[in-house]
Amino acid sequence: MPDYAAARRTMVDAQIRANDVVDPRIHAAMLSVPRENFVPNAKRAFAYADVPVEVAPKRYMLDPRVFAKMVQLAEIKSSDRILDVGCATGYSTAILARLGREVVALEQDADLVRIASEILPSVPDTKTAVVQGGLVEGVKAQGPYDVIFINGAVEEVPDTLLAQMAEGGRLVVV
Repeated sequence: MPDYAAARRTMVDAQIRANDVVDPRIHAAMLSVPRENFVPNAKRAFAYADVPVEVAPKRYMLDPRVFAKMVQLAEIKSSDRILDVGCATGYSTAILARLGREVVALEQDADLVRIASEILPSVPDTKTAVVQGGLVEGVKAQGPYDVIFINGAVEEVPDTLLAQMAEGGRLVVV
């Protein structure tokens, strides 16, 4: 049986701290959330590798280093309301919820919504709501958001998401 706690520590030490992610709150969040629970059983060996992990056909969880750098760029405060766009199985949501006040997790794939909805309640200290809907549309009814975190890359940020940002809000995307 793999020692996932040791793998988490190695991930934080070798991939996160070593790549200039200096916020100790991010380190603590990534040490406390069991990433292996958010990947399919067949992919658990890759849960802490420095590679994107496929969680559904053509859907990937960001690699830990890129994810942590994006979280640091968001400069999340404990009072922030966060929209997590493309949350997949909910790992990003769990981390973001450890840092901010509350997170609305948006996912369009029904199977991923079901998985995230099942896993997230088991993660302590997370204030989350999982919503199924189009990623471009966001979740206007629960906005505005201090942070909009987009898991992945876009050619252009949709105006529909920008309109849901609170004044002085931050958007992080590749």
